[in-house]
Amino acid sequence: MNLVENIEYNTERSQLIIPEYGRHFQKMVDHAISIEDREERNKIAQAIISVMGNIQPHLRDVPDFQHKLWDQLFIMSDFKLDVDSPYPITSKEVLRKKPDPLAYPQNFPKYRFYGNNIKRMIDVAVEWEKGDMRDGLEYAIANHMKKCYLNWNKDVVDDSAIFKHLYELSDGQIDLKGENLTESGQFLKNRVAKTPRTSSPKKNQRSNTNRGKKRY
Repeated sequence: MNLVENIEYNTERSQLIIPEYGRHFQKMVDHAISIEDREERNKIAQAIISVMGNIQPHLRDVPDFQHKLWDQLFIMSDFKLDVDSPYPITSKEVLRKKPDPLAYPQNFPKYRFYGNNIKRMIDVAVEWEKGDMRDGLEYAIANHMKKCYLNWNKDVVDDSAIFKHLYELSDGQIDLKGENLTESGQFLKNRVAKTPRTSSPKKNQRSNTNRGKKRY
């Protein structure tokens, strides 16, 4: 009867700070905090770190991993454990500080089927000095735009539509009217050629069915 009365339920226990290590690790850390002798506390802390490292033995001798273990030890003690750490002790305020929100690029292009990289390429092209290199880059951009358009539309597109979009995206700084881009059929042909064909079964290949087998 006494054994039943002394049973501890998780709902009555204190909440684990790092549940991955379990209740026994937390009890060891709590015991280390209660030790008054500093030298003895340091020995117990080193022993706890060694046991924590045994969980992942292939990482326990890595310096960065050792630093992580010491940080976890102080976190589990709620920063109440006063021992000599071989690494700088991270404060509670720094750990609880929320990271700054990431500034995700918010790009809403008018012609989404071209992608954001096309606009970056156009911005680079307009900064180049006029000459053969810039002409070649502009032509390559227009050809790539035509290929992207065909991937989205899966049909034929007139070069004048590509030139119009390029003129608009470059704020009127790139005008390729009168040029001839790669034929749409060539882009479509290359796309079909890259599509893997499903191999058809051989005519003379034996069937896996039981038809034709002798039965005894």
